[in-house]
Amino acid sequence: MAQRMTFAAAREQFVLAGRGLRSWTPRQYVVAGGAAVAFGLLVGVVTVLIPNSWFARDIGTVWWNYPVWILTSIGAGMLTATYVKPRGAEAAAADETPAERRTTRMGIAGGLLTWFAVGCPVCNKIALLALGYSGAITWFAPFQPVLAIAAMLLTGLALVWRLKGQVACPISPATAPAQQLEPTT
Repeated sequence: MAQRMTFAAAREQFVLAGRGLRSWTPRQYVVAGGAAVAFGLLVGVVTVLIPNSWFARDIGTVWWNYPVWILTSIGAGMLTATYVKPRGAEAAAADETPAERRTTRMGIAGGLLTWFAVGCPVCNKIALLALGYSGAITWFAPFQPVLAIAAMLLTGLALVWRLKGQVACPISPATAPAQQLEPTT
């Protein structure tokens, strides 16, 4: 059964995420910056938000393409940095938890939605094959702002959950597996 999120609970999530961000090491900030630039370059070049000779765009950009591109690039970079373990930390277990898998999927979905949202509607081969040229302009282009909002929300939620998870352990002693302790002599 799903729990309702109250304002106080949402505020607590953001407080914990802020605490997680403040606990970052310089290495994580470097990774966040590098990943944000790499993601921004990749999406910017492929969608021709950064003019280049490799790709072409039949329909020009709109004003909101650039803020969406920049915000999701920053979010993707920060999200990538949450996977960096500080030096000297224990090696992560080979198996991810279900929450880690969920945030990974949300981050990937946010990145893909960003590409669909800021790209040229008729240059997108998937939209073009599914809807045709006029359908891509008539149906897909007006839907792109919705994709942009979804991309920013998915990336932002994944980031908040990952940051919160860095300082708040979701496993309580009651749900943790019992460990055998040997008596000390």
